[in-house]
Amino acid sequence: MSDAIKHECGLAFIRLRKSFAHYQQKYGTVMWGLNKMYLLMEKQHNRGQDGAGVAAVKLNVEPGYPFLSRIRSSANQPIADVFRQIGEEYKELQKFNPDISNHAGLMKGHMSFMGEILIGHLRYGTQGKNNAEFCHPFIKRHTIPARNLALAGNFNLVNTEELFEQIGINPGEFQRQSDLAAMLEVIYHYLVKEDEVSPQTMDVANVLRQAVPLFDGGFHVGGVTGSGVGFVFRDAHGIRPSYYYIDDDVVVAASERAAIRTTFNVGENEVKELMPGHALIVSNDGEISIEQIVDSKERKACSFERIYFSRGSDEKIYKERSRLGYNLSKQVLDAINYDLKNTIFSFIPNTAEVAFYGLVKGCDDYLKQIKIDRILSWGNDIDPEKLKEMVSRQVRIEKIAIKDVKMRTFITEDVSRSEMVQHVYDITYGTVRKNEDTLVVIDDSIVRGTTLKESIIRMLARLNPKRIIVVSSSPQIRYPDCYGIDMSKLGDFIAFNAAVELLKERGQDGLLQELYNECVELIKNDQLHTVNVVKKVYKLFTNEEITQKIAQLITPANLTIPVDVIYQTIESLHEACPSNLGDWYFTGNYPTEGGNRVVNKAFMNYMEGKNTRGY
Repeated sequence: MSDAIKHECGLAFIRLRKSFAHYQQKYGTVMWGLNKMYLLMEKQHNRGQDGAGVAAVKLNVEPGYPFLSRIRSSANQPIADVFRQIGEEYKELQKFNPDISNHAGLMKGHMSFMGEILIGHLRYGTQGKNNAEFCHPFIKRHTIPARNLALAGNFNLVNTEELFEQIGINPGEFQRQSDLAAMLEVIYHYLVKEDEVSPQTMDVANVLRQAVPLFDGGFHVGGVTGSGVGFVFRDAHGIRPSYYYIDDDVVVAASERAAIRTTFNVGENEVKELMPGHALIVSNDGEISIEQIVDSKERKACSFERIYFSRGSDEKIYKERSRLGYNLSKQVLDAINYDLKNTIFSFIPNTAEVAFYGLVKGCDDYLKQIKIDRILSWGNDIDPEKLKEMVSRQVRIEKIAIKDVKMRTFITEDVSRSEMVQHVYDITYGTVRKNEDTLVVIDDSIVRGTTLKESIIRMLARLNPKRIIVVSSSPQIRYPDCYGIDMSKLGDFIAFNAAVELLKERGQDGLLQELYNECVELIKNDQLHTVNVVKKVYKLFTNEEITQKIAQLITPANLTIPVDVIYQTIESLHEACPSNLGDWYFTGNYPTEGGNRVVNKAFMNYMEGKNTRGY
């Protein structure tokens, strides 16, 4: 993706089902669980680079000894830093007993993170500051083990203020900045109430059934109590992804199927999806259950997971991304008038590569059919040279764009900074015939269009193609997200800016003030959540009109080479990703009422000139 947006966070949950001595004997190391946690987190590293954290709970610990430990880091390489610190403790123990790793009991007794239940988290900071204090897991401590709680997850909530009100808490400055702080307080509130009623047989499913219906957002959350009950739960719409795997040795949950498969070397069908509105619960004695904690609603799994966020090593995601590209081939062929001889295909590195393969395959399928039809039309009159020329025709592909090592601009002057931004990408010279070839490049999506205009288009223009076509494997991003992705400022979206420009050109920009006034009235009546007023901005224009204006906006001044844009349609997106129909970024059809409130608030912020999040 050329315009960087914040990624999803990643969750890793491990519950060991056997004694540490078992893993020592079977796998040759008492730290098997910790090793797997490290791998499970690294295999989801794409989901978080701002911070990481691990919490561990030990089962059946003697009174007076610590049973809940946590470590967090916001270092440049946070996962490595977390496990380096855990490793340092092990090295210190070895100084006193070099043979300690052969004694499972000693290791559990003396090493803080030798717990049977482990929760790991990778953070991308969509809310709060990027320091260790905001890294998950969060914990609540108490002298009663069952009233200790550690929590981590991949989510955003849009009703945190209401949550604090519902449980009678006046949040501090830190709590106001964290969705997880609100979620933790709510779950803890019902956890304590449950413990007061039945301290010997606490029912965590009952706790979740009271707490989770209060959360407005998308979430995949893992937790553990001090008494050793581990759990993972998912929102009712299945917005955030959630997968799990169970065998005789371990219970695992994570944000990505491929991470579990790779870490534990298991087949696709062995890793299950946790269904929307359900929770995976492991009791302190190891009993496993899948419980429905809220009524499942219409499935709205995030389509951006398939387009961009999740690793493409998952076989289903790979096929879907390839299909996204394939589905665009007809539009592209139409745009180039089926002139494959004078067209070069490429992609914006690195995550658009799979969609690029799909696009090329679609064009290649067309070319193959042309070859068949032409050769058949010759009948028996086949000229060897003509035949050779025909069968040798192929779709022209080149690696045009190269993303340099991440450049950090040390210059703050705007003009100089713009000059530096142009060099984030480099090009492969000698690949394009000047003024003859059309250059088609595919990107995952076009969010702001800034990098396209300031870097990529300028860079491609140096090759002097006849024409540049930018293809987006996703539809136009028109609306903010509030369920995990840091896209909540309406003025950042080039599609919205294109619509505003069209309003101005046609003398209809008074509509913006009318919609702002409508939002003010909705607030007065406590109805801001009932309707998405921003839909009215786009309703006046066709997709093609907005696309054409976007093409103008991403074209650098004084560039004489024509620049066009092609977008995926909503229909072809759904055809390619049939299980992930969450498309509110493109359609404005939010799965919860909180989404309407966020988009309207984002619009009001835009009108008031506020550069702040919409929730």
